[in-house]
Amino acid sequence: MELDAVMAIARRKSFRAAAVELQVSTTALSNIIAKFERQLGVRLFNRTTRSVSLTDAGRNFVEQVGPALVDIHSAMDSAKSQQETPSGTIRINAFPTAAREILAPVILEYLRRYPQVHIDLVTEGRLVDVVAGGFDLGVRSADFVPSDMIAIPIGPSKSHVVVASPTYIAKHGKPRVPLDLLNHACIRIRLPDGEIYRWHFEKDDQPVQIDVKGPITLDEASLSRITVLTGIGLGFFMESDVRGDIQDGRLVQVLEDWMKPVAPLCLYYPGRKNPSAAFREFIALARDFTSGLGMADGR
Repeated sequence: MELDAVMAIARRKSFRAAAVELQVSTTALSNIIAKFERQLGVRLFNRTTRSVSLTDAGRNFVEQVGPALVDIHSAMDSAKSQQETPSGTIRINAFPTAAREILAPVILEYLRRYPQVHIDLVTEGRLVDVVAGGFDLGVRSADFVPSDMIAIPIGPSKSHVVVASPTYIAKHGKPRVPLDLLNHACIRIRLPDGEIYRWHFEKDDQPVQIDVKGPITLDEASLSRITVLTGIGLGFFMESDVRGDIQDGRLVQVLEDWMKPVAPLCLYYPGRKNPSAAFREFIALARDFTSGLGMADGR
């Protein structure tokens, strides 16, 4: 635990982020490191209220211990692979829309089958190196999956939609082309890096990007959905996030002929020699789900 703690903090450069990865409290992690430093007789980390960095001794320690710890974990994985009953923890990183897509058909179904396994699902909008972040699996659009990863498509090609409430449409009318959006109230989207997202469209191989204006800027699709349902303005969504609202008439889709399909979701992971029983069964369930959708298997 002490060695994993040191490596997690060195990797994350944050006690709080490392504590989340290791599933312990920040206080417990701090105590583990303090006790370990006392045992070694040296400080491994320089700590301030704003930052964490390795000392020279800590840097040398990490460089020497890191490869050995990989071998230790490989041996542990080899032993775990002999388990007959899946158990332990599987850590998954996904952006929120992807997490909603796989939660019920894959993750919750897996937990029903294997109650001794714990799933740690972390959702965030930024792209994450799943290996460096200590995750077993990631879920991203196919075009964002690193080429050295094994990928399993877990859904058909996606599409974006622009929608508004019937009351908004009745009052303001429908935009007919993307440029019409400049005369409408729109829910602006803030990306994880702080940038404002330009709404993307394409027709007849002609791409168009619109820097929409509106009364509010949001960074989460569920908040945008609530706002659009109240009639405040038009919203830009993944179709899956508002499918039920469109089908039930709570939202009206516009600019349909300007929407280009986007890459499907993929579950992806690094190759490993001795996967645990829990990991093997999760991948098997994901492949069964993919087969049920009539999709080709991953690379």
